[in-house]
Amino acid sequence: MTVASTILVVDDDPTNRDLITQQLAGIGGEILAAADGEAALEQLRAGFPGAVIADVKMPRMDGLEFLHHAREVDSDLPVILVTGYGDIAMAVQAIRDGAYDFIARPYDAERLREMAARALRARSLVLDNRALRAELQAKTGLDARLLGTSAAMDELRRTIAAVADTSANVLIVGETGTGKELVARSLHDLSRRCRQRFVPVNCAALPESLFESELFGHEAGAFTGAVKQRIGRLEHAHRGTLFLDEIDSLPLGLQAKLLRVMQEREIERLGSNAPTATDFRAIAATQVDLKRAADAGTFRPDLFYRIDVAEIRIPPLRERREDIPLLFQAFAAELALRHDREPLHPGREDLQSLMTHAWPRHVRELRNVAERYVLGLHPLARELGGLMPVRARPGLGEQLDAFERCVLDQELARHKGSVQAAASALGLPVRTLNDRMRRHGLSRKAYL
Repeated sequence: MTVASTILVVDDDPTNRDLITQQLAGIGGEILAAADGEAALEQLRAGFPGAVIADVKMPRMDGLEFLHHAREVDSDLPVILVTGYGDIAMAVQAIRDGAYDFIARPYDAERLREMAARALRARSLVLDNRALRAELQAKTGLDARLLGTSAAMDELRRTIAAVADTSANVLIVGETGTGKELVARSLHDLSRRCRQRFVPVNCAALPESLFESELFGHEAGAFTGAVKQRIGRLEHAHRGTLFLDEIDSLPLGLQAKLLRVMQEREIERLGSNAPTATDFRAIAATQVDLKRAADAGTFRPDLFYRIDVAEIRIPPLRERREDIPLLFQAFAAELALRHDREPLHPGREDLQSLMTHAWPRHVRELRNVAERYVLGLHPLARELGGLMPVRARPGLGEQLDAFERCVLDQELARHKGSVQAAASALGLPVRTLNDRMRRHGLSRKAYL
């Protein structure tokens, strides 16, 4: 998490500057000073890691003009104006123009410190949100779609990259909510078929009576109600990708017909005797063990081996707990923008709740919890405490390992890979931090 800790004091009166500097000494961080607005602007830049306290009555450039120019440098920069007692109406107008707050002389020093601390916290949230947006925008390809720094996600991305631009059929195996369609779309978008259609078919959602018409299409008059020709999904996916979600729901009779299409690369619409060529890549998804289903006779073994040329297993969220904070913050940032809310950042207690929850519904559940968190419906501890089955809780060792890795990852990211700075912030010897980084598979190069 970014920590904004710098305050720039702008006042033409050296006595006032020194007084404010002394009054703010207790809040920590760096205190900068400028004798006028022009000198202050020279010290500002977009992303300035802190807030500004500026006097209103200054020669050449007063506080209101300075506020205008400061907001041109960074529109989210918190500027607190110091006014005389008779300038309250003007200060209120300044807030409407974008000032963070104002304080009138004479004022209580503790009130100024509280105001400055609030401004720094607000600035930290803004900078965190910007950093997260920049990180997400900078990522390309699979890194942008499939977030996570765990070894399991690295392996998933490597497998996708290896088979994406081939003609091999793919079977995606994963529990409900792990993102099987996202993986399928990634395979399509990284393939040479990306300019053609991606045609999804949810085999579990189609009534059995409509299966054949949906997949193969029909001619006008083929059956009662078939008033015009209809192109089926198999033909619609010509030169593109056919995604068969929950393929284990496909009836055995249609499995045999699908197998023939995949072997012969041609279909016959219902009511037609003329074959139509079709060339599609098949990607199927399931949450069951198809090999076991084939052995039990509920799924055709020949279709299983035709589809399972390359198998991609999506790890459940419980197997990559170290990715939970990144995923949660990415969802929260996206949803805060959608709902026009301030970006929020979970504290350590919230992180502990996130890291120890069982996540039976995986990434889909995590996104739902992030949305409720952004909307302020429930605290995370209460939200997750009510959802988590007790017997599904990971062991204490697993919880502690996941939480430790999360804390180390955050500190290394905050200090841009500086082991010395991260060790100091964590109160650890550098050697100890290096040992724990090796244990958790963390490398400083990932944060540079």
